[in-house]
Amino acid sequence: MKRPTNYRWFIAGLIFFITLVNFVDRSAISFVIVPLKHEFGFNDKEFGAILSAFGLGYILLTAFGGWLVDRYGSRTVWPLAAITWSLCVGLLGLAGGFWGFIGLRFLLGVTEGPHFPAVTRSISDWLPPSERARALSLGLVAIPLSAVVGAPITSYLVADFGWRTMFFIISVIGIIWALVWYWAFTDRPEDSPYVSDEERKLITATCPMQANRHKTPIDWRFILTHPALVANNIAYFAFGYMLFFATLWLPGYFLTHHNLNLKSVGWTLTIPWLVGAIFLKAGGFLSDWLYKKTGSSRQARSHLIWSSQLLATICFVCLGFTHSLGLSLVFLSLGLGFGLMPQPAFFSINIDVAKDRAGSSQGITSSCLSLAGVIAPIATGWLIDMTGSYQAAFLLLAGFTAIAVVTVILFHHPDREWAPSSN
Repeated sequence: MKRPTNYRWFIAGLIFFITLVNFVDRSAISFVIVPLKHEFGFNDKEFGAILSAFGLGYILLTAFGGWLVDRYGSRTVWPLAAITWSLCVGLLGLAGGFWGFIGLRFLLGVTEGPHFPAVTRSISDWLPPSERARALSLGLVAIPLSAVVGAPITSYLVADFGWRTMFFIISVIGIIWALVWYWAFTDRPEDSPYVSDEERKLITATCPMQANRHKTPIDWRFILTHPALVANNIAYFAFGYMLFFATLWLPGYFLTHHNLNLKSVGWTLTIPWLVGAIFLKAGGFLSDWLYKKTGSSRQARSHLIWSSQLLATICFVCLGFTHSLGLSLVFLSLGLGFGLMPQPAFFSINIDVAKDRAGSSQGITSSCLSLAGVIAPIATGWLIDMTGSYQAAFLLLAGFTAIAVVTVILFHHPDREWAPSSN
């Protein structure tokens, strides 16, 4: 029987699915703001602290999770992470107070830490450079689609069965995926019985470091001080601030600012997140097309990042001064769309520059996102309590994104040869 020759895209599909599950798991709590306020008397500052506990835990294991993935492989580390974070989600259904939610959200962040380093490591090993941005966009498009799918499902589960049951139900999916991944994936594609000789040659010819990647020491000075990687991390912090703001506070924005009910919010949020999914996927194709045409990471990655974030900044500024539901949806959809568009390019930079240690490099990058995950919920809750509206929160988001634009234009040059000073 002829073996399949595109098994690498099946692996990319599994990455898409678990990323979708991952973001449903971490953002589901945003749909229980009202029930938790009623049951436990939380205010916006307290709820912001609960949301930010995830980011604090995420910081602790993201960079270390990248090292674990590079050292022990995605086949082992990723399913263990998925099982443990799924258990944390289920236990949220048993939480009984402020510190219970704080502790479980913190543990959820810790256990989800290896996720994006595992995404980058797996794509780096299984896809050639000309396909990586597309493969990354397939996996990462699950982030906005998790809201398209998860928002109505989660809101209906909460409305019809209660918030505790919702957490129990969604926790099962990650455990099932972990078993499938361990069976289907190998850290080296040449070891997979499902990869044809033709596909094996395509992958290994463009990924020559695979055979020795576990033996290669990590040059942390290179990863932490390379100008392109530093600029990439600063821009990714702005991206992370937008992402945590959007996934955790937009349900509350539509509930309070536009007076929608919970089920209506679930369906309304599918519009901006669907636009975001389309833009993110388009960003992956555009980045790969530019790379094929120019062979330049600066042209294919850097210019896509700063131009998209500039357009997102403009949209979020407009959103801060908009009061009608229709215009809010337009500016929010475009802001999320342009904001999400460069995400495959962010990940591709770690593969292009760090190469054989892309997992560790991505771990540092994701740590910047997790730092944003600590700051965004607290800052947003504080601004809402202080001003009584979301305007200042949108303007702060736009400010961080504008800083990222300037940083990428000036310092994001991934094609330049560079070595850290020995002094």
